[in-house]
Amino acid sequence: MTASLQLVDPRLLERRDLTVDDLVDLPEDLHYELIDGRLVLTPSAVPLHQNISTYVLMAMHQYRPPDFYLSSDQSVWLDGRNERRPDVVVIPFSKGLRSPQRVEDVSLAVEVISPSSKIYDRKRKWDDYARAGIPLYWIIDPLAERVTFTEFALDADGQYRLQQESDQRVAIEKPWRITLDLPAWTRERDRLREADQP
Repeated sequence: MTASLQLVDPRLLERRDLTVDDLVDLPEDLHYELIDGRLVLTPSAVPLHQNISTYVLMAMHQYRPPDFYLSSDQSVWLDGRNERRPDVVVIPFSKGLRSPQRVEDVSLAVEVISPSSKIYDRKRKWDDYARAGIPLYWIIDPLAERVTFTEFALDADGQYRLQQESDQRVAIEKPWRITLDLPAWTRERDRLREADQP
């Protein structure tokens, strides 16, 4: 990322009027989001965060219908001034060679909370994804006492409604049947915390 960062015009980081079109020439490996016209660079997530994203992908892939495709850390074009990067998205199979994804092609966005994203994932992205019309939104929180899963679905009024919240092994029915083993993720996280003690 350091080499990629050197290729970014520093004036881009000062602007507050950027559009998605202004970012087409950024290096592909640069990790960023466009938030209300402002380019925001984000660091790589810790391995636990990345592993939980991978576990979600693996669980979803097990029974994935052939018309759908999964992607992690995928840019999603919400509107001209906003491009987000959910940890996992579900898109049509036919869109698997495109980036960024258009928001109308995203049927599920998943965010795994990190210390720096806690407020954004639970409030700002929640609002942005609802306003953009993403039908399903999941939040996985490894910072809670036990790793939690929260599922929201868009209602007829364009608002997310809580479908379920759990810290146990959970079965989800939409967009297809998926089982997430949250207690196993909690045990792994706790072992990492113990191993990290001086």
